[in-house]
Amino acid sequence: MSTAVAELPAAQPASLAAPAWQGRLASLDRRQRLRLAIGAALLVALAVAAIVMGRQADWRVLYANLGDKDGGAIVAQLAQMNVPYKYTEGGGAVMVPADKVHDVRLRLASLGLPKGSVAGFELMENNRFGMTQFQEKLSFQRGLEGELTRSIQGLASVQSARVHLALPNQNGFFREQQKPSASVLLTLHPGRTLERNQIAGIVHLVASSVPELAPSAVSVVDDSGKLLSQTGDGAAGGAGAGEGQQLQYVQQIEQQYMRRILDILEPVVGRQNVKAQVTADVDFSQSEATMEEHRPNQAAEAGAVRSQQTVETTGPGAAGATPPAGVPGATSNQPPGASSAPVNGPAAALAPTGAAAAGAAAQRPPGKRESTINYEVDKTVKTVRSASGQIRRLSAAVVVNYQGVTDAAGKVVPTALSAQQVEQMTALVRESIGFNKERGDSVNLMNTPFLVDAPVQVELPLWKRPETLELARSFAWPVGLVLIGAIVLLGMVRPGLKAMAAAKPLPGSTTPALGGPAAGSQLNAMVADTPERPALGAPEAVAVPSPQEQVPEQMRLEGARQMARQNPVAVANIVKTWVHG
Repeated sequence: MSTAVAELPAAQPASLAAPAWQGRLASLDRRQRLRLAIGAALLVALAVAAIVMGRQADWRVLYANLGDKDGGAIVAQLAQMNVPYKYTEGGGAVMVPADKVHDVRLRLASLGLPKGSVAGFELMENNRFGMTQFQEKLSFQRGLEGELTRSIQGLASVQSARVHLALPNQNGFFREQQKPSASVLLTLHPGRTLERNQIAGIVHLVASSVPELAPSAVSVVDDSGKLLSQTGDGAAGGAGAGEGQQLQYVQQIEQQYMRRILDILEPVVGRQNVKAQVTADVDFSQSEATMEEHRPNQAAEAGAVRSQQTVETTGPGAAGATPPAGVPGATSNQPPGASSAPVNGPAAALAPTGAAAAGAAAQRPPGKRESTINYEVDKTVKTVRSASGQIRRLSAAVVVNYQGVTDAAGKVVPTALSAQQVEQMTALVRESIGFNKERGDSVNLMNTPFLVDAPVQVELPLWKRPETLELARSFAWPVGLVLIGAIVLLGMVRPGLKAMAAAKPLPGSTTPALGGPAAGSQLNAMVADTPERPALGAPEAVAVPSPQEQVPEQMRLEGARQMARQNPVAVANIVKTWVHG
C-alpha cells in the first residue's frame, strides 16, 4: 500500500484564501455571533448618543409669563424662522438656544412681538365695514384704557394694572354735562410700595389723558382693595384724614429724622456701627380760637378823641333858660332888627378894673357850661387756627458700637468711646433733629459693643448639597454612557473577541469549517488507490527536532498531529473514510 501526499503551494490566490477575521468569525457558533453583533450595535448607538448630547445647545429663556395669544404667535414665528424651541414646566416660558436669544428677540421685536395681553390704539386699525358709532366709541375707549395701562405698567413698582374709564355721552341739549371718571387697579411687586408723590403722578397721568377729567375723579386701588388716592375733601397739611394716612405721615417723619442721624454719625463711626430710632409725637387735632382784647384806660393826652361836645348857657337862673317876656302876639314874634352899631366906629372902651369890674360882674346875669369828650376804645380781635400734623415732642435713641483699636500685637480690640466723644456725638444728634428743650425733646446716646449672631449653618449631606446635585446632573449623561458602553464591551463584545481569538487557524493552512477539513488542506491532498496505514511510532519516543532541522515530511506529520488535537472530529472523519476505502 502506497500513500501519496500532495503538498499545497505556500501562497494561495487572494480570491480563494479568506481573511483571518472572517475565518475566526465563521468558527463561532450562532449564539456567540448574535451576542457580538448586538454588542457592536449598542456601542455604535452609544457613540451616536454621546455625539448628540455633546452637540446639544444650552437653552435660555426667550420670554416668560406670556399669554396664550402671544405664546402662539411667537411659536408660529419661531417655526417659520427654523429656530428650535421648547417650553418650561407648565408652559410659562419659551426657551431657545443660548446663542440665538438676542438675535431672535430683535427679529421678533421688528415684527411687533410680543404684543402683550393689553391692546392699545392698534384696535382702531382693525375697523371693519359697517361698524356703528357706538362700536367705534367703544373701540376708542378700550384703546385709551390699554395705552394708560401700558404707561402705568412702565413704573418699576407696578407688576400689572387695569384702567377703567367712565366716559358719559355728551349731549348738547343738557345744560350740565356729566363729567368723566376713572378707576385704576394696581398690583405691586412683592415688597414694593408706592409713595404719595407716585400715586399723585398716576392720578395726574390719567386725568391729563382724558379730556375734562378732574384729578379728584380718579380713584387708585391696590390689589387688597385699599384706596391709595386722596379725595378732594382730604385733610391738608401733610396728614390725611384716615388713621392709615396719619400713621404713614408719622413714619415718614421718623424715617427722615433717623436718616439725618445716620448721615451725620456714619462718617465718624463707620457703617453698620450705629443704630438710631426716633419717635415723633404728632398732633393731628385741628382747633380754631377767636379772642377780643381791650386795652386799659389811658391819660387824656395819650388817648384818641373820637367826639367832643360843649354846651354853655347864660341868663338869669342857673338852672333853666330865660323866661319869655313881652306881649304875646305878632309883634313879639318878629325877628330882631338890624344892628345900629357902626362898623367902623370908634374903639370900644376898655373893661373896667378893680371895683368897676366887680360891679359889672355883679350886674351880669348867671349862666351854665357843659363839656362832653368821647375817646376811642382799644379793641383787638384774634382768630387762631392751629395746623394739623404739628410735632409736639421728639425722642431719639442712638446706639454706637465700640471702636476697633489695634494693639501692639496687631490685634483689633473693641474699645469704648471716651466721655468727651459721647458728648460730642450727642450734641451732633441734637443739632441734626432740631432739639427743643421747651418742647420736651429727649436724646439718649449709648456706647456699647454690638453682639453679632453667627448665622446658623445647617450641615447638609454631601449628596443633598446644591453644588453636588448640579455636578451630578451635568455628569449624569456622560458617566451613564460610559458605564453602559463598558458593560456592553465587557459583557458582549469581549467574549466574542476571545472566542474568535481561540479559533486561530493552523500555520500554513486556512481555517477549516465545522464538520470536516478545509478544502485544499494537506489531509485532503492525500490520495491513494490502495491506502496503507503507516505505522506511527509512539509520540513520547519520537524526539521533535528544531524547525531548522525538520524535513518537509516531519513538518507535515507534526501539522497532522496538531490538527488531530485541535479538531478531532475532522480527523475522525478522515480515518473513517480510510477505513471504508
